Amino acid sequence: MDGPDTGDTPVPRASAPLVLRGREVGHDGAAVRPVVMAVLNRTTDSFYAPARVPDDASALAVAERAFADGAEILDVGGVRAGNGAPVDEAEEIRRVVPFVAAVRRTLPDLLVSVDTWRAGVARAAIDAGADLINDTWAGHDRGLVEVAGAAGVGVVCSHTGGAVPRTDPYRVEYPDGLVADVVTTLRAAAERAVACGVPRASVLVDPTHDFGKNTWHSLHLLRSTGALAGLGFPLLMALSRKDFVGETLDLPPEERLEGTLAATAVAAWLGARVFRTHDVVATRRVLDLVAAVRDEAPPAAALRGLA
Repeated sequence: MDGPDTGDTPVPRASAPLVLRGREVGHDGAAVRPVVMAVLNRTTDSFYAPARVPDDASALAVAERAFADGAEILDVGGVRAGNGAPVDEAEEIRRVVPFVAAVRRTLPDLLVSVDTWRAGVARAAIDAGADLINDTWAGHDRGLVEVAGAAGVGVVCSHTGGAVPRTDPYRVEYPDGLVADVVTTLRAAAERAVACGVPRASVLVDPTHDFGKNTWHSLHLLRSTGALAGLGFPLLMALSRKDFVGETLDLPPEERLEGTLAATAVAAWLGARVFRTHDVVATRRVLDLVAAVRDEAPPAAALRGLA
């Protein structure tokens, strides 16, 4: 396999590799492919209905299917990100932690992420076998990263522009520039995570589209993926069926797959490393094609013109 083209059409530099529990995720020796993180919500009210799987047996079947379809990480959430019924810490733990333990027993090769902003939930999830804590609310609980660091597991550092958990953006502005704000915030959060003991290669950065941002902001961040990939940490993109995709195309969550895949291809070409998605098969195929175009992975069956 030839290396990336450095001639007339240079390939954008990819973000840093992701390592969790000593394993470089997405690297199989012959190829380096972007990583699929499958979404599984232990809720009854998440914005995309097919991702709501509160039933234990059904949730485990979804996890098994995601792994078989090419997901390397399963991201388990117990609380709707936006406005909704209150969920206290004890209830979030009840929804998430026993399921994490079940996935660890049943699918030992599937890495498990827990989407929470609460340090107490993170601690319980790590004790149950979680490999990664996905803090989508930008360190609202400052103790969360300390919990991750003490355990040596991975953590996602996000950007919300100051928004607090379970709130929607309202007339948000970035007078000093959106990308500059995101880069500064993510760099500081990632370096704090490292200082707290999280291995540098296990710290992901996420610009967090739609959180504290309008649709224009999220589109701007997408085309600025290269700047974020250059931060020196694995770059996570959580684009799946989000409102910026829906508003751009004027479509409800159920009809946002094509838009999501278009955004995924753009971000993958520009160097993003990990993709959180509701649609594992379609996302895996898009990412494999982009990896081949970037000359980071070979075609699965290159026979045309050889016989």
